[in-house]
Amino acid sequence: MRLSSLRRGLLGLAWFAAWSVGAHAQAQWPDRPVRVIVPFPASGATDLVARVVAQRVAQDLGQQMVVDNRPGAGGTIGSAEAAKAQPDGYTLLLTTSSTHAISPHLMPRLAYDARKDFTPVAHLADAPSVLLVTNSLPVKTVGELITYAKANPGKLNYATSGNGTIVHLNAAAFSAQAGVEMTHVPYKGTALAIPDLVAGQTHVLFDSLPTGMPHVKNGRLRALAVTSEKRSALAPELPTMAESGLPGYSSVTWFGVYLPAGAKPELVDRVHKAFAKAMQSAEVAEGLAKLGVEPAAPSTPAKFAAMVQADSARWATVIRQHKIALE
Repeated sequence: MRLSSLRRGLLGLAWFAAWSVGAHAQAQWPDRPVRVIVPFPASGATDLVARVVAQRVAQDLGQQMVVDNRPGAGGTIGSAEAAKAQPDGYTLLLTTSSTHAISPHLMPRLAYDARKDFTPVAHLADAPSVLLVTNSLPVKTVGELITYAKANPGKLNYATSGNGTIVHLNAAAFSAQAGVEMTHVPYKGTALAIPDLVAGQTHVLFDSLPTGMPHVKNGRLRALAVTSEKRSALAPELPTMAESGLPGYSSVTWFGVYLPAGAKPELVDRVHKAFAKAMQSAEVAEGLAKLGVEPAAPSTPAKFAAMVQADSARWATVIRQHKIALE
């Protein structure tokens, strides 16, 4: 009995020691460089956002944040790698709506579960899109576009950056809510779609603000509205889609941070606070503005998770209704 009691006591001490070490490590996070997986190529929008934010977090924490690009399969390869990491705070995933709200409905055999394999940490920023039309189209508002499309069913087409992209989903959602018929013309990126839009060979495009607005400012294209809930500080003169007669229409590409599943609440809180602090920096806001991205309103991990679930449900409906599939 004495030996058994002693053994139980030693096991208890060992458990307590392990717990204490783990708690201390989380309390001291980070005490070594942190790997930030970005599941998209270097120099892309997500990579640039990650570097602007990570640089500020590193300055605040006094510890290096190493951005590690792991591109492929629409961001799902890097996301799967992040999902398999230890939930100790030294591997983070900085990603977008593509990998957690869209791909799960387009790629049923993903190597990760967007909800079960990650711990939501922080909603960082949003990138609204702008609705562009060719100058040859006799419309100057979203209402006029809808009226024209209904009067000319099937005669308009919309360009996208490919099947299943946010550009495609924005246009599909618009068509469904407005009750209009347009033909989908996919390109390999919006940069390749712009010349045909300018020439009037295509008629509508939902593009990012940084790539679309220069063509508006030089008179080559016309902008009708932004897709965010509120007017964008990056183009305050443009109304929202909701203001333009489509109540409830809202779409942004969001950027957020995740830990692998199983992260302790106290660690999630520390990582969240580190990124939330960085997002309050004027330097970060200025850097993101150059990318056409706006800091998200202050939030919590729980609110971030709820936002992603709502976004995922919405895109699931659009994808199902329009029978969108990857080629």
